[in-house]
Amino acid sequence: MQSISKVVTLMLALLDNGPEKVFEKIDMEPTADTFNSISSLETRNPQKPLNPMINSGAIATTSLIYGESSEKKIERILKFTRRITGNKDININYDVFKSEKETGHRNRALAYYMKSTGVIDGDVEDILDAYFMQCSMEVTCKDIARIAAMLANNGLLPWSGERIIPAHYARIVKTIMVTCGMYDESGEFAVKVGIPGKSGVGGGILAAVPNRMGIGVFGPALNKKATA
Repeated sequence: MQSISKVVTLMLALLDNGPEKVFEKIDMEPTADTFNSISSLETRNPQKPLNPMINSGAIATTSLIYGESSEKKIERILKFTRRITGNKDININYDVFKSEKETGHRNRALAYYMKSTGVIDGDVEDILDAYFMQCSMEVTCKDIARIAAMLANNGLLPWSGERIIPAHYARIVKTIMVTCGMYDESGEFAVKVGIPGKSGVGGGILAAVPNRMGIGVFGPALNKKATA
Protein backbone atom coordinates (compact mmCIF):
# COMPACT_ATOMS: atom_id res chain seq x y z
CA MET A 1 0.00 0.00 0.00
CA GLN A 2 1.95 2.96 -1.30
CA SER A 3 0.00 5.49 0.76
CA ILE A 4 1.83 4.27 3.86
CA SER A 5 4.98 2.63 2.50
CA LYS A 6 6.61 5.90 1.42
CA VAL A 7 5.76 7.52 4.74
CA VAL A 8 7.05 4.56 6.77
CA THR A 9 10.19 4.30 4.65
CA LEU A 10 10.93 8.01 5.09
CA MET A 11 10.58 7.72 8.87
CA LEU A 12 12.91 4.72 9.00
CA ALA A 13 15.47 6.39 6.72
CA LEU A 14 15.45 9.44 9.01
CA LEU A 15 16.02 7.22 12.04
CA ASP A 16 18.85 5.35 10.29
CA ASN A 17 20.65 8.36 8.80
CA GLY A 18 19.36 11.61 10.26
CA PRO A 19 17.78 14.41 8.20
CA GLU A 20 21.06 15.89 6.93
CA LYS A 21 22.15 12.73 5.12
CA VAL A 22 18.65 11.94 3.83
CA PHE A 23 18.28 15.39 2.29
CA GLU A 24 21.75 15.28 0.80
CA LYS A 25 20.34 12.59 -1.49
CA ILE A 26 16.70 13.71 -1.79
CA ASP A 27 15.26 17.21 -1.99
CA MET A 28 12.18 18.47 -0.13
CA GLU A 29 10.42 20.44 -2.87
CA PRO A 30 6.95 19.96 -4.40
CA THR A 31 6.61 18.77 -7.98
CA ALA A 32 4.39 19.81 -10.84
CA ASP A 33 5.20 16.54 -12.61
CA THR A 34 3.61 13.12 -12.26
CA PHE A 35 4.79 10.77 -9.51
CA ASN A 36 6.88 8.62 -11.87
CA SER A 37 8.42 11.42 -13.95
CA ILE A 38 12.05 11.12 -15.02
CA SER A 39 12.38 14.60 -16.58
CA SER A 40 13.14 16.44 -13.31
CA LEU A 41 16.07 14.11 -12.65
CA GLU A 42 17.55 15.04 -16.02
CA THR A 43 17.03 18.80 -15.83
CA ARG A 44 17.76 19.62 -12.18
CA ASN A 45 21.18 20.40 -10.74
CA PRO A 46 22.01 18.62 -8.52
CA GLN A 47 20.23 15.70 -10.15
CA LYS A 48 18.42 14.35 -7.11
CA PRO A 49 14.71 13.54 -6.62
CA LEU A 50 12.49 16.48 -5.78
CA ASN A 51 11.03 14.83 -2.67
CA PRO A 52 10.65 11.46 -0.91
CA MET A 53 7.00 11.00 -1.94
CA ILE A 54 7.48 10.62 -5.68
CA ASN A 55 8.77 7.30 -7.00
CA SER A 56 12.36 8.39 -7.61
CA GLY A 57 12.56 9.85 -4.11
CA ALA A 58 11.03 6.76 -2.54
CA ILE A 59 13.52 4.50 -4.33
CA ALA A 60 16.37 6.68 -3.09
CA THR A 61 14.89 6.64 0.43
CA THR A 62 14.68 2.85 0.35
CA SER A 63 18.35 2.68 -0.63
CA LEU A 64 19.22 4.58 2.58
CA ILE A 65 17.59 2.07 4.93
CA TYR A 66 20.12 -0.06 6.77
CA GLY A 67 20.40 -3.66 5.62
CA GLU A 68 22.88 -5.39 3.36
CA SER A 69 20.15 -6.97 1.20
CA SER A 70 16.57 -6.39 0.13
CA GLU A 71 15.46 -9.10 2.57
CA LYS A 72 17.12 -7.32 5.49
CA LYS A 73 15.71 -3.96 4.47
CA ILE A 74 12.15 -5.25 4.10
CA GLU A 75 12.42 -7.18 7.37
CA ARG A 76 13.19 -3.90 9.14
CA ILE A 77 10.42 -2.03 7.29
CA LEU A 78 7.88 -4.70 8.26
CA LYS A 79 9.04 -4.76 11.88
CA PHE A 80 8.78 -0.97 12.08
CA THR A 81 5.32 -0.91 10.49
CA ARG A 82 4.04 -3.66 12.80
CA ARG A 83 5.37 -1.74 15.81
CA ILE A 84 3.53 1.44 14.85
CA THR A 85 0.25 -0.26 14.02
CA GLY A 86 0.28 -3.00 16.66
CA ASN A 87 -0.62 -5.40 13.85
CA LYS A 88 1.77 -8.37 13.82
CA ASP A 89 0.07 -9.81 10.72
CA ILE A 90 1.22 -7.10 8.30
CA ASN A 91 3.14 -8.75 5.50
CA ILE A 92 4.02 -8.60 1.82
CA ASN A 93 1.58 -9.68 -0.88
CA TYR A 94 4.04 -11.55 -3.07
CA ASP A 95 1.64 -11.73 -6.03
CA VAL A 96 1.57 -7.92 -6.04
CA PHE A 97 5.35 -7.83 -5.59
CA LYS A 98 5.82 -10.12 -8.59
CA SER A 99 3.56 -7.90 -10.70
CA GLU A 100 5.37 -4.74 -9.54
CA LYS A 101 8.73 -6.28 -10.39
CA GLU A 102 7.65 -7.53 -13.80
CA THR A 103 6.00 -4.27 -14.89
CA GLY A 104 8.07 -1.63 -13.06
CA HIS A 105 10.07 -0.54 -16.10
CA ARG A 106 9.80 3.19 -15.36
CA ASN A 107 10.91 2.65 -11.75
CA ARG A 108 13.85 0.59 -13.02
CA ALA A 109 14.82 3.43 -15.36
CA LEU A 110 14.61 5.93 -12.50
CA ALA A 111 16.80 3.75 -10.29
CA TYR A 112 19.51 3.17 -12.90
CA TYR A 113 19.55 6.88 -13.75
CA MET A 114 20.05 7.73 -10.05
CA LYS A 115 22.79 5.11 -9.84
CA SER A 116 24.56 6.84 -12.74
CA THR A 117 24.42 10.23 -10.99
CA GLY A 118 25.47 8.94 -7.57
CA VAL A 119 22.13 9.47 -5.82
CA ILE A 120 21.90 5.79 -4.88
CA ASP A 121 24.65 3.36 -3.96
CA GLY A 122 24.61 -0.42 -3.93
CA ASP A 123 23.05 -3.02 -6.19
CA VAL A 124 20.21 -1.43 -8.16
CA GLU A 125 18.14 -4.59 -8.60
CA ASP A 126 18.40 -5.43 -4.90
CA ILE A 127 17.28 -1.90 -3.95
CA LEU A 128 14.40 -2.18 -6.42
CA ASP A 129 13.34 -5.50 -4.88
CA ALA A 130 13.14 -3.81 -1.48
CA TYR A 131 11.18 -0.92 -3.02
CA PHE A 132 8.74 -3.19 -4.86
CA MET A 133 8.22 -5.26 -1.70
CA GLN A 134 7.52 -2.28 0.54
CA CYS A 135 5.03 -1.04 -2.06
CA SER A 136 3.31 -4.45 -1.77
CA MET A 137 2.62 -4.39 1.97
CA GLU A 138 -0.94 -5.34 2.88
CA VAL A 139 -2.54 -3.12 5.51
CA THR A 140 -6.02 -2.23 6.72
CA CYS A 141 -7.64 1.19 7.09
CA LYS A 142 -7.08 0.84 10.84
CA ASP A 143 -3.36 0.30 10.24
CA ILE A 144 -3.20 3.42 8.07
CA ALA A 145 -5.09 5.44 10.67
CA ARG A 146 -2.76 4.28 13.45
CA ILE A 147 0.33 5.38 11.54
CA ALA A 148 -1.33 8.73 10.90
CA ALA A 149 -2.33 9.01 14.58
CA MET A 150 1.29 8.53 15.66
CA LEU A 151 2.34 11.35 13.34
CA ALA A 152 -0.54 13.54 14.55
CA ASN A 153 0.68 12.89 18.09
CA ASN A 154 4.20 14.11 17.23
CA GLY A 155 5.83 10.69 17.12
CA LEU A 156 4.12 9.13 20.15
CA LEU A 157 1.69 6.21 20.00
CA PRO A 158 -1.55 7.71 21.41
CA TRP A 159 -2.64 4.45 23.06
CA SER A 160 0.62 3.66 24.86
CA GLY A 161 2.73 6.79 24.94
CA GLU A 162 5.65 4.95 23.32
CA ARG A 163 7.87 7.26 21.30
CA ILE A 164 8.41 5.94 17.78
CA ILE A 165 10.25 8.87 16.21
CA PRO A 166 11.52 12.21 17.57
CA ALA A 167 8.98 15.03 17.42
CA HIS A 168 11.04 17.01 14.89
CA TYR A 169 11.16 13.96 12.57
CA ALA A 170 7.35 13.78 12.79
CA ARG A 171 7.21 17.47 11.87
CA ILE A 172 9.47 16.89 8.85
CA VAL A 173 7.30 14.00 7.62
CA LYS A 174 4.03 15.91 8.09
CA THR A 175 5.39 18.99 6.33
CA ILE A 176 6.50 16.92 3.33
CA MET A 177 3.07 15.26 3.31
CA VAL A 178 1.44 18.70 3.09
CA THR A 179 3.63 19.92 0.24
CA CYS A 180 4.23 16.66 -1.64
CA GLY A 181 1.95 13.89 -0.35
CA MET A 182 -0.65 14.18 -3.10
CA TYR A 183 1.92 14.44 -5.91
CA ASP A 184 1.03 17.21 -8.39
CA GLU A 185 -2.34 17.72 -6.69
CA SER A 186 -0.80 18.54 -3.29
CA GLY A 187 -1.49 22.28 -3.51
CA GLU A 188 -5.19 21.78 -4.20
CA PHE A 189 -5.48 19.25 -1.36
CA ALA A 190 -3.70 21.63 1.03
CA VAL A 191 -6.09 24.46 0.16
CA LYS A 192 -9.29 22.40 0.21
CA VAL A 193 -8.51 19.98 3.07
CA GLY A 194 -5.62 21.60 4.88
CA ILE A 195 -4.06 18.66 6.72
CA PRO A 196 -1.00 16.48 6.03
CA GLY A 197 -2.00 13.65 3.72
CA LYS A 198 -0.49 10.91 1.57
CA SER A 199 -2.23 9.14 -1.28
CA GLY A 200 -1.20 6.02 -3.14
CA VAL A 201 -1.99 4.31 -6.42
CA GLY A 202 -3.49 1.43 -4.41
CA GLY A 203 -6.33 3.74 -3.34
CA GLY A 204 -5.29 4.27 0.27
CA ILE A 205 -5.08 7.72 1.85
CA LEU A 206 -3.33 8.50 5.12
CA ALA A 207 -4.06 11.84 6.82
CA ALA A 208 -2.93 13.29 10.13
CA VAL A 209 -4.90 15.99 11.96
CA PRO A 210 -2.22 17.48 14.24
CA ASN A 211 -2.85 16.84 17.94
CA ARG A 212 -6.27 15.37 17.11
CA MET A 213 -6.45 12.13 15.13
CA GLY A 214 -5.18 9.94 12.35
CA ILE A 215 -7.36 9.05 9.37
CA GLY A 216 -7.09 6.04 7.08
CA VAL A 217 -9.40 5.51 4.10
CA PHE A 218 -9.46 3.26 1.08
CA GLY A 219 -11.05 4.36 -2.18
CA PRO A 220 -10.06 2.34 -5.24
CA ALA A 221 -11.61 4.86 -7.64
CA LEU A 222 -8.55 6.92 -8.68
CA ASN A 223 -8.47 10.15 -10.65
CA LYS A 224 -6.21 10.85 -13.63
CA LYS A 225 -3.42 12.39 -11.54
CA ALA A 226 -3.21 9.33 -9.30
CA THR A 227 -2.88 6.97 -12.24
CA ALA A 228 -0.78 9.01 -14.65
